Amino acid sequence: MKISTIEKLCCSFDKAELELTIITRDIADNVVEGILCCNNCRRVYPIVSGIPIMSPDEYREQRLEQPLLERWGKGGVMHDFRLLKSEISSED
Repeated sequence: MKISTIEKLCCSFDKAELELTIITRDIADNVVEGILCCNNCRRVYPIVSGIPIMSPDEYREQRLEQPLLERWGKGGVMHDFRLLKSEISSED
């Protein structure tokens, strides 16, 4: 999917702006894998094979999407399709 197309998308839940994290691109610089995250409600929408998965919550399957976030090493935990940042505490 072309980046110019992705920039026209908004959150399907609250119509807020989305932040793009690119995981992989093809040789034409199109996004093949990535994550769109709503700046307002923190919902996450994966991009798989160049297609953003932006279905309403009731039609999504979290058990299928969580492994993508884990594989891509994006940290945090997805709960109700919202990205919850994991609290990282370090003792020095």
